[in-house]
Amino acid sequence: MRLALSRGHQVAGLIIPSEAVPQNVAGGAAPVWLRGTLDQAPWDQIAAFRPEVCVHTAWITAPGVYLESPENESFRDTSLTFLRRLVGYGTGHIVSLGTCIEYQISDQPLAEDRTPVNSTTTYARCKDQLRRALEAEAAKRGFVLCWGRVFYPYGPGEHPSRLCSSLAHRLLRGERVSLKTPDSTKDYIYIEDLASALLTVVEVKFAGTINLGTGTGVAVRQIAGSLGKLLGRPELVESAQKPEPDPFPHVVANAGRLKGLGWQPAWTMERGLEQVVKAVQRG
Repeated sequence: MRLALSRGHQVAGLIIPSEAVPQNVAGGAAPVWLRGTLDQAPWDQIAAFRPEVCVHTAWITAPGVYLESPENESFRDTSLTFLRRLVGYGTGHIVSLGTCIEYQISDQPLAEDRTPVNSTTTYARCKDQLRRALEAEAAKRGFVLCWGRVFYPYGPGEHPSRLCSSLAHRLLRGERVSLKTPDSTKDYIYIEDLASALLTVVEVKFAGTINLGTGTGVAVRQIAGSLGKLLGRPELVESAQKPEPDPFPHVVANAGRLKGLGWQPAWTMERGLEQVVKAVQRG
């Protein structure tokens, strides 16, 4: 939202009634906040705003819970109902977020036009079911659909149980870190780079499926080692004597389609981790 506002876009955000309005959204004109939920949306206010595009990000993502939560099915169904109705109000471009683990995972970069879809979790399966339903709707009703498969975002403000922040917290407390999956390699994308990627697909009115990742894989041991150095405690990082298997050992995007739109990541992993460390140190 900050980036979109800074570029002169008018932005409205749907915010659930129990949430406080974010105070760190700056840029151009102030955003419009619409109180409601996917299944109880303030349709009169939405109609008055007349949105040209909807960036749909709402879903369950709580670490340790989201992969098999029954809430995934609820988000699939309410999302489809909400977006169908939104199109009826004249919104012609829908950008909805999928997940990289919709793919059949392999040690090769995951490509939108070549890698098979093989969703093995409830989370990924419900995301893929929503994609298929929206594609059928788009073919029938003529709106533009972009399905963005997000890889592994990180950065300040993330859930403290996510990898980077969890490791930083433990090292800051002086705890020894034993890496259970040291060689697990993922495509980590800094949150501001993800924001710029999303805004890119909005501004070019991209249609189709697109990977939202950097195209570069980073192993857990590299992240932990970097955090150890940044916090001055590299001696606290070690690999487990008996590493555990990772069901998703190598998840890296083929980012050619995204970069073909002119997007490039602005943040290196090292710079991004520096921001994570600063956020953790601030508490």
